[in-house]
Amino acid sequence: MPYYECVFIARQDISAAQVDALVEGYTNLIGENGGKVTKTEYWGLKTLAYRIKKNRKGHYALMNIDAPAAAVQEMERTMRINEDVIRYLSIKVDELDDEPSIQMQRRSSRDDRDDRDRGRRYDGGPRGAKPADAGAKPADAGAKPADDGGKPADDGGKPEREAAPAAGSEAGEEKGSEGDKS
Repeated sequence: MPYYECVFIARQDISAAQVDALVEGYTNLIGENGGKVTKTEYWGLKTLAYRIKKNRKGHYALMNIDAPAAAVQEMERTMRINEDVIRYLSIKVDELDDEPSIQMQRRSSRDDRDDRDRGRRYDGGPRGAKPADAGAKPADAGAKPADDGGKPADDGGKPEREAAPAAGSEAGEEKGSEGDKS
């Protein structure tokens, strides 16, 4: 028998349990017509790219079907009649995939974004220039050099100047003691 994948979108107004009931009904319909549904997945409530029949969101469901063409045509006919189904798509495939679909896989396992450089410059320089040390950790371009306290220096854009010695400090006492000797 030929293999099919069918994805349908149900209205946002119905619950996930009602979507499961729709999937169960279509599974029974396929079974009555001499086929079987090998895998079903509920992808959840997702935002649509554009409004369809005044709906902005829809419940997505996938079914892998091993059935004759007449069974799939009967299922599609009942989907057209059902008001809860706003769109469906059935395609014929060479073989059915038993693994979870790409929608069910976690995002981190789908693509390893950490492995790709994407052309970012860590040294803050222009894109044409090569970094000074490719093995060095990324430096924070906006950080100021640390002063003795380990905190970033905050000079507020003013030129550096030495602080006047406070009264009773060592520098002030030395000047005073030198003045007394003369």
